[in-house]
Amino acid sequence: MIRVQRTLPARLLLAGASAAALATGMPAIAQDTTGDDEALTIDTIVVTARRRDESIVEVPIAVSTFDADKLDMRGALDITALQRNTPNLTLQVSRGTNSTLTAFIRGVGQQDPLWGFEPGVGLYVDDVYIARPQGAILDIFDIERIEVLRGPQGTLYGRNTIGGAVKYITRRLGQEPSFKVRTNLGNYEQRDLVASGSVPLGNKVALGAAVGWYNRDGYGTNHFTGAETNNKKSFAARLTLEATPSENLFFRLSADRTDDDSNTNHGHREAAVPADWAVLPAVLPGYSPSAEPVPAGAFPVQANKYDTWAGLGDEGEVITQGLSGLVEWTLSDSLTFKSITAYRDGVTHGTGIDFDGTPAPILDISAGGTVYDDHQFSEELQLVIQRDSWSGILGAYYLDALATGQYDTILGIGAAAIPGVPTPHLTQGTSGEVDTKSIALFGDFDFDIGERWNLSLGGRWTRDKKEGTVFKANYLGLGSPISGVNSSILIQTLTDYTRELTFEEFTPRVSLSYALADDMNVYAAYSRGFKSGGFDMRGDATATPATQEGYEPETVDSFEIGLKGNVLDGRLSFAGAIFHTLYDGQQVTSQQVNQAGTGVVSFVDNVGSSTINGAELEATAWFSNAFSVDFALGYVDAEFDEYLAYAPSGGGYVQVDVADQRQFQNTPEWNGNVALNYMIDMDTRGTLALRGALSFRSSINMFETPVPAIDQPAYELLDASIVWTAANEKWRVGIHGRNLTNERYRTGAYNFPGLAFGDSIIGFYGAPRTIFASIEYRY
Repeated sequence: MIRVQRTLPARLLLAGASAAALATGMPAIAQDTTGDDEALTIDTIVVTARRRDESIVEVPIAVSTFDADKLDMRGALDITALQRNTPNLTLQVSRGTNSTLTAFIRGVGQQDPLWGFEPGVGLYVDDVYIARPQGAILDIFDIERIEVLRGPQGTLYGRNTIGGAVKYITRRLGQEPSFKVRTNLGNYEQRDLVASGSVPLGNKVALGAAVGWYNRDGYGTNHFTGAETNNKKSFAARLTLEATPSENLFFRLSADRTDDDSNTNHGHREAAVPADWAVLPAVLPGYSPSAEPVPAGAFPVQANKYDTWAGLGDEGEVITQGLSGLVEWTLSDSLTFKSITAYRDGVTHGTGIDFDGTPAPILDISAGGTVYDDHQFSEELQLVIQRDSWSGILGAYYLDALATGQYDTILGIGAAAIPGVPTPHLTQGTSGEVDTKSIALFGDFDFDIGERWNLSLGGRWTRDKKEGTVFKANYLGLGSPISGVNSSILIQTLTDYTRELTFEEFTPRVSLSYALADDMNVYAAYSRGFKSGGFDMRGDATATPATQEGYEPETVDSFEIGLKGNVLDGRLSFAGAIFHTLYDGQQVTSQQVNQAGTGVVSFVDNVGSSTINGAELEATAWFSNAFSVDFALGYVDAEFDEYLAYAPSGGGYVQVDVADQRQFQNTPEWNGNVALNYMIDMDTRGTLALRGALSFRSSINMFETPVPAIDQPAYELLDASIVWTAANEKWRVGIHGRNLTNERYRTGAYNFPGLAFGDSIIGFYGAPRTIFASIEYRY
């Protein structure tokens, strides 16, 4: 412990230090009550980045940690708020949805939320892997903390963590009754209510519950249907039972459910309807949004970036739920056994996408027949070892997951290109499933090899077996039998296969650390990540027969040097890292109009390899006992060394290297934030915390192929909070403003240019300026 002398009252300093420590995850300052002079010490922040409790300074991983109280102080409502505070992190709502997660870390991730397509950043709730991105925009309530691990975590977290991992850790129950209730009231008629509490059932059992109702009007309007767009209507609940039958045994059983009934987010047209759209009524018999024909320019680009003219429909539903059990058995002072058992499922209904953004069915994903359905069972066994000079973990993991889905793509005038076809309506019906069975064995160990030296060695063997079934066909009519439109006529079966693939990989990790001082550590590390291969659920085997062979895994080899510590008697805390990453076999989704003009061809390909270099710095500096500054900066230089893309050739497609024409998506070169914190002691009336924060991101590509019409230029977001906390800490009142300058910035897009596809150039935008008040009572 480093002792730090302070002159202000300890309560004020504790509140200020905790707020400042949030950005970096560095130790917070706390009161040492052993003396009369209110001497203060630096608390050690403990993380579980390596599946065991360790000081954040000693962990040879770039990790940021955010505890519940400090996220509450900032007005953070869901996990996308972490993007504003963590270098080289992208956490955003996916295009066309309200609750699907897009996650990238250091240039590695996955934007495509199609079923069976694995993400590149792992999301964990209480060490349970969340396999599906749908419903993964987790609201922040009843948590202990959230950890963001940057860089591949293939040894301890396994497959699909090649970019990193986000750990959502819920609060454990205590042996004393507790209760907390909070309401948020803001613009756009925001009305949230969150409540949690626990009660002991005797000396050895406790029961806890948490619920959250989230309601907000939309940021825009669907001018065709009158419905709101970008609204929120969801309910979340968690029930927990904990038992400690003896000092050496602990059980925890948790059940959770989230039901999101927010409207479908259709996006905003970024291109005006061209003049030749005047022909559309003639080629769309039976279509008439009103008594009058559709004139050219009837659907102009709306000034409000959240408005649309989409005619597809607005209702949506995403349900996710799960049950998990934890057993911790302390076998001895040095051995602890853990078992983590979980079952999760999720279903998505009716969230179609109106690509063209007009009432006409030009290019739509039919809402009525769209269904995503996922089930997963997992079991993880761990043996944690703690000795005087070494420690570590041994484990085994099993996953059995089934991902299924179906949808119709309506191409309003696509069939006009087919000779002899009397109707222009064409529908591509797609359905399929991926059954995944994964097993893994892993170990990770630390060895003190000198007074200040520490060596860490780890490795994981993973075996994935996947069975994929894909069906795709063209039909005449507005819909297909897949969505219940049995009157449609089959034109051509494009894809119809079932196939198995097996992937195996060993992912090692090694690091060497040196303690420069008691509270300063420098480390060098190498780690390897692996993301499983699979099958393209949209694949067109007629246009690209190779789609039936599936695609191969991705691998990442990362080299990192980092420095963490506290200096100047704790007045400056920092964590920095530089990294060099070799990325091979990147899985990239691309879609384009086929050469016949009768549909959209999808590719999921291992496009090649790339090199990613970058750096990160997080710091908190105390300029006085009440004033502090948080700072974070991220830099990523990502370049493709090889990028094999399909190009039309002789009626088919061939692969050509276009590396010099491609950019990384969702990866700004520069990003970061700076925040000013000031704490006012109000004596018996409590404390007042003032915070202003500016986050920034340089220009961003939405896809690997640059598209100036939808790529996002550099932007900044300004946030501010004023929070009063009562002296007894039972009451808290806050006013939070986010995006105070009302910046308009895209978080996703679609690009299907051309008359046949309605010039479907669509953008999806982050939240506008929002201001809300929170009132919280704790018992």
